[in-house]
This record gives sequence, structure tokens and C-alpha cells, in this order.
Amino acid sequence: MTVITCIEDLRRLHQARVPRMFYDYADSGSWTEGTYRANESDFQRIKLRQRVAVNLENRSIAGRMIGVDVAMPVALAPTGLTGMQHADGEILAARAAERFGVPFTLSTMSICSIEDVKAHTTRPFWFQLYVMRDRAFIEGLIDRAKAAGCGALVLTLDLQILGQRHKDLKNGLSAPPKLTLANILNMMTRPRWCLGMLGTSRRQFGNIVGHVKGVADMSSLSAWTAQQFDPTLNWGDVEWIKKRWGGKLILKGIQDVEDARLAVQTGADALIVSNHGGRQLDGALSSIASLPAIVDAVGDRIEVHMDGGVRSGQDVLKAVALGARGTYIGRSFLYGLGAMGEAGVTKALEIIAKELDLTMAFCGRRNLAEVGPDILVPGSF
Repeated sequence: MTVITCIEDLRRLHQARVPRMFYDYADSGSWTEGTYRANESDFQRIKLRQRVAVNLENRSIAGRMIGVDVAMPVALAPTGLTGMQHADGEILAARAAERFGVPFTLSTMSICSIEDVKAHTTRPFWFQLYVMRDRAFIEGLIDRAKAAGCGALVLTLDLQILGQRHKDLKNGLSAPPKLTLANILNMMTRPRWCLGMLGTSRRQFGNIVGHVKGVADMSSLSAWTAQQFDPTLNWGDVEWIKKRWGGKLILKGIQDVEDARLAVQTGADALIVSNHGGRQLDGALSSIASLPAIVDAVGDRIEVHMDGGVRSGQDVLKAVALGARGTYIGRSFLYGLGAMGEAGVTKALEIIAKELDLTMAFCGRRNLAEVGPDILVPGSF
């Protein structure tokens, strides 16, 4: 029996248990994947100061994100096709997050619909919105998120156009997968995954199919999505969406100081420093490298979160030390989901929580309010 001690253990299991096209979809970036790799490696360059002879009793890693109490400053990031990593994946991940006490964010491009996740949870989850040319569809999505009682709308700003992801193109990524000889042979080596998919009816984009006029199957969906991501998205649209939504708004995809200042002017509740997991502009700065300047630029006028490369509790602590009030994990929870289903997502959260608590203690701190850049070695960040 495999002993799981870290996120990397879950990644290896995920790779062994999920068809190649869906593993590659989760674990890849655009072009050379330089930014994707930098998201992780730049965390490793940041060094911690170990302190001793400090009272470390009664520690807490609890925090708050946009006014919500969280077991630790970590949310599950919105990830497309989650229900292709494991049958009913979004439902399983949402349930694990709820039980653990951290937010779950449902992607517009999810397999399980808003209504599916609502039916299987008891607390508000967050909903991530992509802006499409079909504004009536977007209005409908916002209204459906309202009706489901979603606690926040996470508006993604960095996918007006799609970055070129070589592995997805080579694998012919689709949901459900096309029954080519290569795909059939690969799926035959993943019997656990196949049995799960045979046992669910959720195999298409649940938020879209049946909710868009003329889209009823994969062929019509593919044609629709190919032309729907809106390159005209601008700050005026953000104002319109904020007004239509009326609740807590988080802006995802901020990488530049000037954009961070513009985000403040919208009145949003938080921004997420993010490069879409290295899946859009290859050659952009890593998220952790971008974080300090953005925190300095916006001060306390907006809550700053970050995602990209978070694979451990140490990464969470380093982000908090550099000013992030919250972090998001995407691949880390997907590895757990693909490896072990709902129990794997719980395991990923447990691993990160334990690493965060122990690392905070080694740095001589008992709670996250005491964590600042002084726990980091000068010159390493």
C-alpha cells in the first residue's frame, strides 16, 4: 500500500490512474511551459528563517478570505474539466472542501453544473465566470449562481483568447474523449477511471449544454466555445458584471501593477495574482514573483490573493509572508482527486495544512497574523 506523505505522491498516483489527455490537461502549461515551471521553482528560491526557544503552544492556521472564516488561507481554484479527472469530480471536490472548511470554486467549464454542486453541498461555494460573446448566456449564468446561493463570483480576466497548449492539441482533448484507437488503448489501462465514468451521466460541460440555444451535444458545443471567448472584454464589462451580480466579487488573472490599481477602482472585494497556472502567456513572471509589487501598489484597498505553483503548506506560508490574504490550489487538489477521488482531495488539504502548521512553528510563529516578510531570508525573495 502506498503511503501518501506529500502532493508529489498524489501527482504520481494521478498520472497512473487517469487517461493521458486529462492528466496532461491538468499538468501542463502553454508553449515552452517556462512560466508553468517558474510558478513552482520560484517558491523554492525563497528561504525561511528558522527560530528556536519560542513558545509554540496553541497554534492556529485559521484565517479569513473576503470575510469568510477558513480553516487555512487556501481555496480550491476553479479548474475546467474537473469531472473528467474523476467521475463527478466537482461534486466530490466541493464536498471535501466543505468538510475541511475551505472555499471551493466551480469553473464555468465544469462537467458538473452549478445546480449539481448545489444539490450535493450545504454551504455556499464560489463560482468562476468566463465572459462570452453571448451576453444573455452570461446573464443567465450569473442568475443561476445567485439562485444557488454562491458566496462569491470569481471573474477571470486573462482568458479573452486561449493560450496555445501543445499537449492538449496533440492529445485531441475533448469531453468526453473521442474514441480513437490511441485513446481506447490508453483508457483500457485505466479501469478504475472507466468504471467511474460508466457510472455517471455527467460527461459534458454541465453549465453550458442545455443552457445555450442550439447547443445539445459535443459537436455543437465545440463550435460554440471556439467562437465564444470574448476578446473585447474590458473594465467596463467588469462594472456591468459587478452590478448584475451584486455580491462579493473577486478578479482573477492580475499580473501587472497597473492592472491591480485598475482592479481597485472597480470596487471588487479581492484580486487574485495569477498567470492562469502558466497556461496563457508563457514567459510571464511567476505569480509569487509578481505578488510583492502588487501588494505594495494596492495596500489595504483590496484583498490580495494568489495562485500558481502552490504545492505545499510552505508555499502557502511564503505567500502569506509576502502579503497574500489567501491562496488557491488547482493542480494540488486535482492530483488528489485523480488519485483517490474525494478522499484524495481531503488528503491534499490535510497535507498542506500540516505542512503549513509545522513550517509556521519552525519559523517561531503561532498564528498567521504574526507572519510577515521577516520570516523570510533577506535577498531570497
